[in-house]
Amino acid sequence: MEHSSTLSAELAKALKTASGIDFSGAELRAIGGGCIHRALEVRAGGGRYFLKLNDASTLPMFEAEVDGLTALGACDAFRVPRSLAWGATEDEAFLLLEHIEMRPLADAGDGQRFAEALVELHRDSGEHFGWTRDNFIGANPQSNTQDDGWAHFFVNHRLIPQLKMARATGYAGAIGREADHLLERVPALFLDYRPRPSLLHGDLWNGNAAMDVQGRPVIFDPAVYRGDRDADLAMSELFGGFPSAFYATYRTAWPLAEGYEQRKTLYNLYHVLNHLNLFGRGYLGQAERMIRALYFELRR
Repeated sequence: MEHSSTLSAELAKALKTASGIDFSGAELRAIGGGCIHRALEVRAGGGRYFLKLNDASTLPMFEAEVDGLTALGACDAFRVPRSLAWGATEDEAFLLLEHIEMRPLADAGDGQRFAEALVELHRDSGEHFGWTRDNFIGANPQSNTQDDGWAHFFVNHRLIPQLKMARATGYAGAIGREADHLLERVPALFLDYRPRPSLLHGDLWNGNAAMDVQGRPVIFDPAVYRGDRDADLAMSELFGGFPSAFYATYRTAWPLAEGYEQRKTLYNLYHVLNHLNLFGRGYLGQAERMIRALYFELRR
């Protein structure tokens, strides 16, 4: 896809058809930070917008994102960017979002407000684990076939697909029998722990969390499904960046059950395997260590 300082006539026409906004002569500013889509701040028709672009074949990713943002926005715990238009031309898929002025979480007050919002989101629970449609975790597909059993869901729709991808890529020797034995033992982690199917962001690292200029928590770039709330908390710890007050506030409002540290490693294994499949061998050692630690812990 060509990168230019103006929108193509075809794209501007498609955006106008989808949104009713005239994008001819729009002012564009490239926004960095994403590793999947091209992102632009766009000024047009007297408004300011956030525009994501990619090849036309990626439209299902944008459709899944709209679905996830809609689900998160319906809970009203966080400020979530509104989806204004999406579609595709012959060459480009696009997603037009509300533009929100944001900043990173910076202090205890931010951490407290973000935790309070996350507790409210997680209290939105359903009847089944999974989601009404499949979506994506980064650029990889994420299966969300609904299931009544959390351990069964996590093994079959989180770990097994990632392990299959890793082995198909050439990591079969490194991620071998210990991983298979681990899958057999995962249900042992949930003999005395029955999580509810909470609404999850699904990819809650610090790059997908912020505060708006009014001090309201913001989340975006979701990989939504219903699952154990600990999975969101575990992901928030994987790469750091959340104030300590976030964890203290969350645990005070809704204490975690015993065994969280083991579950955290299991849940983050999914994301580390996904990073291995997306970005390569740099994540292999971390994945192997996590598999080995869980395997030996659960064989006791």
